[in-house]
Amino acid sequence: MITHISRDDLPLLDRAAHRFRGVLADAAFLEPRSVMTFVASEGDEILGWCWGYRLVRPDGSAMLYVHGLDVAEAHRRRGIGRNLLAAFMAAGREAGASTMFVFTDEANAVARSFYESMGGGPPAQGPSVNYWFRLDS
Repeated sequence: MITHISRDDLPLLDRAAHRFRGVLADAAFLEPRSVMTFVASEGDEILGWCWGYRLVRPDGSAMLYVHGLDVAEAHRRRGIGRNLLAAFMAAGREAGASTMFVFTDEANAVARSFYESMGGGPPAQGPSVNYWFRLDS
């Protein structure tokens, strides 16, 4: 079952965050309306999650950013990641987003193949480079 996480689903989010990130979920995570999180579960077992943000541009158009997509190793290759990402994309379309982006390691052939199979491709404006900044130092 895929659940679109809301404030009422904090215990489910907490279990997913603990399984895939080793952290407890904080209710503040769900405060911004831009946060989009989906959890795949079967009974009490967390199978996977997908989370990211709907980003509004200055012209009012919107795009999606997928920050994390994880499926428990024992449950991979069963369509769970595909269903999670499809739910994320559908919710984004309903919220007015017209594009989506995700970063992955260039050497991660499995992830790249998956994203390509879901219709993703390189940015139209050319190769992309991402930079990370530490803001807490």
